[in-house]
Parts: sequence; C-alpha cells; structure tokens
Amino acid sequence: MKIKAYILSLIITCSIHMNAQKFEPKDGLCLVFIGQDLEAVGGLKQYNKGYTDYFKTPAGITVYTNLSPGDESYGYYNKGLDGIKTMANWGAGDTHADVYLQDSIFKNTAIAIGLSFVNHEKNIAKGQHDHLIEELAEWIIAAKRPIFLRIGYEFDGWDWNHYNRKQYLKVWKRIYYIFKTMQVDNVALVWQSKGTGSDQKVLEQWYPGDDLVDWCGYSYFGQPDQEMLTFARKHNKPVFIAEATPVREMDHLYFNSDLKNEKLDKVIWTEWFEPFFQTIKENSDVIKAFSYINCDWALQPMWINNPTFQKVDSRIQVSRFVSEKWKEEMEHPRYLHAYDELWEKLSKH
Repeated sequence: MKIKAYILSLIITCSIHMNAQKFEPKDGLCLVFIGQDLEAVGGLKQYNKGYTDYFKTPAGITVYTNLSPGDESYGYYNKGLDGIKTMANWGAGDTHADVYLQDSIFKNTAIAIGLSFVNHEKNIAKGQHDHLIEELAEWIIAAKRPIFLRIGYEFDGWDWNHYNRKQYLKVWKRIYYIFKTMQVDNVALVWQSKGTGSDQKVLEQWYPGDDLVDWCGYSYFGQPDQEMLTFARKHNKPVFIAEATPVREMDHLYFNSDLKNEKLDKVIWTEWFEPFFQTIKENSDVIKAFSYINCDWALQPMWINNPTFQKVDSRIQVSRFVSEKWKEEMEHPRYLHAYDELWEKLSKH
C-alpha cells in the first residue's frame, strides 16, 4: 500500500511537467545506470559475472568513446569513436556499445556515452572531425533508444583533462548544431563537472548555455557536490550523477574501499552508500539519474597506481551484506530500472 500511495502522490503532484528536459523523469524518480565496462555490467554470454547477473537490469548503462584519433592509452591507439561499433580497452576494461544494442536483455536500457576529446578541441572546432560527429549522430539515431551524451565529461578536471575553455565551448556548439541539422531527437546532452572544486563562477564560465544543455551532471566519489546542485536548480536542469563509486577519504588520504573485505563492507555502506542515497533522496527535485561504477578498480591497469582508486573494489555482488542492502534500497519506487514502458514515461522535450 505504501508503494501504491507513493506512486499516486507522484502522479498527482507531477501531472504537469511542462518544464521537463529531454528524458527527464518526474520529480521523485531516478534512473539507475550501471557502468562502466562490459565486465562491470555483465548480463552477457562472455561477461556473466557483473551487475546484471545479480540484480535488476538497469534503466541505463555507461560506455565511453572519443573524438581523439591517434591518441594512445595503455597500448590502445584511437581511431575515433572507439568503443561504439568496435571493442576498445584503454586500460579500464572492455567497452563496446553495439553489444548492448544486439542483446535482448538490454532492449529497454538507455545508454550514457562519455565523449572525450582532450587535446583535439581546436581541430574539432575547426570542423576537421565533423565526419566523426556525423557518424556518431547516425549511430545514435539507429540505436532507437534514449542516449545521454556526456560531451567532454569532467570538463573541469584540470589535472587529467586540461580542456581549453574557449575551444571546449566551440566544440559543444558544433556538436549541438550538427545533431540539430541531422535531426537527432533521441539524445540528451549532459554537461558534467568533476564534482568538487568548481564554484558558481567557474561553472558559469564553462556553461554552454541553457538552450544547448539538457542535463547537468557531476562525479560523486567523495562528498556530494552542492555547487552543481545549486547551479542546476538555478538553470532549471535535472542532474545526472554520471560517475559514482565508493571512495573513502580523510585528510586527503585514501583508504581501502574493498567491498569483498568482510571487515570493511559494513563500514563502507555506512560511510559512503548511506550518504549517497540520502543525497539522492534530499535532492529528488533535481537528481534524476545516477550511474554506479561496479568494477574492481584495483585490477585495471589505468587505476592500479592511482591513489584514489587503487584500493577500490566497488562490485556490489562480492559482498553479501552490501548486496542485500542494495536490493532493499533499489526496491523503493523512486528508482527506475529497465521495463517495457520506461521510455514512454520520460519527457520527450
């Protein structure tokens, strides 16, 4: 009865959703995404020990690609749009978006794409990579499902992305207008901060503009980013917590966040998961989606020497305690998972 009453209250209070952004659920509802590689997501013949093998099929999954042909990462050389039509691995697990389109278990699952173009923004702004943008647009149209495109995600990650602000904003506009010209109507453009350290002035300086952005986003590894929540409310945009994984920090030192450690899983749940879900609950007017990264960071070459993630195993299924608590939390009607009518419930604006 409580669940029915909750849903009824949402219908009554949110029946008029005039200012909703693209693919935005009603207030009080939150899309559940899982990422960020094939092994982490699971549910597939060759990748069958991931999240989807133990829990409900998520409303969305997270993948990555780039507009950075010629760049190299851990022995992998980019051709551009890697990880979309072809398998790619930059040292953080296999990624291949087409796999999800071809498997029936993910027929009702949206896709969030992290689009990187570090060091290439000037060339893209000049139109030298238009063919890649057009190819991506064609793929999105053919996907026939909601796509959340995180253009130049973590734009303010100065230590690892070092984007040029002027060129970054030009790239955003170029992608927007190419998509508009090609009539790509199943994509939401997500503008994502790294999550901490950027105040309102910095965010305003890097913001492409209300007409060019559908969602605001940020990464949640430590504490909630009140700056982005404040900014999103000011600009009437929903918020996508586009990357989230349990990181424990004290006095700038990072501690073990290994969920398979039975001496730590309860502590990690209390210290990270409970505040995370409380943040979603307390900000349900703006936080409308989150993507949990369900992987063993410590085993991936990209992170093995990274002080933030080298002691993190965020796979929920490796802890019986966390698995039970997660299932209990996910049963709340605020969380949206994959089902046949899901996309019809999201805003089309």
